[in-house]
Amino acid sequence: MNVKGLSGHSLIGEGFYNVYYASKNLFSRQMKGEHIDYCLFGVLPAAIEQDILIACAPRSTLVSSQGGSHEPGHVTAENSQMKYAPQTFAPSQKRRGSVTEGQINIEEWHLDINKKELRWESYVKAGYYGVLNTYFSGDPSSLPVPVDLLVTGAVPAGSGLSSSAAMVVASTLTFLAVNGKLDANSTATENSKKISKGDLVRMAVANEYRVGVNSGGMDQAASVISNSSAALYISFFPKLDASPAPLPPGAVFVCANSLVVSDKAVTAKTNYNLRVVETLAAARILARHLNLPIEKDEKIQLREVVGRMVGEVKEEGEMPVERLIEALKRMDGELDVLKPTRESADGQLGVTLDEMIEKSGLSKENFHDVYLSWVEVEATHFQLFKRAKHVFSEALRVLEFRQTCLDATANPSFSPLDVIKRLGDLMNESQKSCNELYQCSCPELNQLTALAREAGAYGSRLTGAGWGGCTVSIVAEDKVESFIKQVSEAYPLYKTLKGDALKEAIFATKPSSGACVFKFED
Repeated sequence: MNVKGLSGHSLIGEGFYNVYYASKNLFSRQMKGEHIDYCLFGVLPAAIEQDILIACAPRSTLVSSQGGSHEPGHVTAENSQMKYAPQTFAPSQKRRGSVTEGQINIEEWHLDINKKELRWESYVKAGYYGVLNTYFSGDPSSLPVPVDLLVTGAVPAGSGLSSSAAMVVASTLTFLAVNGKLDANSTATENSKKISKGDLVRMAVANEYRVGVNSGGMDQAASVISNSSAALYISFFPKLDASPAPLPPGAVFVCANSLVVSDKAVTAKTNYNLRVVETLAAARILARHLNLPIEKDEKIQLREVVGRMVGEVKEEGEMPVERLIEALKRMDGELDVLKPTRESADGQLGVTLDEMIEKSGLSKENFHDVYLSWVEVEATHFQLFKRAKHVFSEALRVLEFRQTCLDATANPSFSPLDVIKRLGDLMNESQKSCNELYQCSCPELNQLTALAREAGAYGSRLTGAGWGGCTVSIVAEDKVESFIKQVSEAYPLYKTLKGDALKEAIFATKPSSGACVFKFED
């Protein structure tokens, strides 16, 4: 089979003679549910048609004029984009018996990843990390193969289209495949058992921690589990689950890149990771306010607070949607406890670190151990009220978006236009909340969503982590061409873009299937 036939990409350079596997992973895009996955609330993403592909083969089987190390686990990585230089790296392994008492959790395999200076191969390493320590630890006779790989992709990093998550998922799949861990016929041992999609999602989430991002799992789940022609409702509590939410006919989603680069790993301490800590602290304070059971060292999530408040039994599965909606509405009346005890002259709704610790009921030392010892954040005031307000309202919007799609599918008499308009309204409400309450938008995203509405979008919102990156707009299918033309002419940062550069910045897309692996036989 010719690998060049995969999704129109040319995966093989002149020196890459023999491909054994090609891992394909699609970028995900959030229709609804921004910044609530790591609070364990359900979200509604979809995998889009743009993708990342990695061609790989064990080096011992390659005919290469460039030589290279054949040491176990050694990697030679190249990128089809010339601005990314080729890289070589190898994992280091601790000698058996070298782990001392008190270092029980020290991992056997290590790869150097500088979280303060991330490069393209950092995400390749992140995907490799989990494979090494899950499948090559504790057995001296089991060693990873040396690998050559080539990466190509269709969406720029930092665009808000989950390029980092897609890269980590693709990398994880690559190293599983090239080491034979996806082979259903392999010996059924601990290191070669069949891997479920849920296993892959959990491993990819853990792997992305290696680049300093405390991801909630939405991007990874969407990249792995998505179906074509539907958004995907993903729930994380009480367990990972997914079900399709078919989108109405006549609706097309248009992604538009603000061209403001958003690298959530680089700005995590003031943006992404700070929001994670704020929601966690808010959850503890709410649980204490509601007299709910909570352990001293427990990082309770906002979704768990809702469940405990209404007596949800985890073993019985997720509570009925109607009950969850009622609980979310009730929570809205409990949020004042998250405001500062004494309102400042400027109306500041944030609390200081000392106020936050006092409201949590923990000592300073215990609070630091639970909430600050594992992540770097930077803030003078913590906006607990605003963050929780966004999370609960966004969770409600996700449920309504999903139900609107399901009702329209079940009842053919529903007007597709009315359905699209309601979905658009929910997207607009989400953008307002992301901007004002979660404060993860930026001037360019606000401008781009406003221009999208002026150009005829029924709804437009940021997508991805925010602070730059992309917007997603819902547009009538027969208006897509004129919509893209009007936005392209109106958005100032598109003025200098021509041809393919403009087509990569703003494009229509439909939901697509998730990650997969192609194996090539002689």
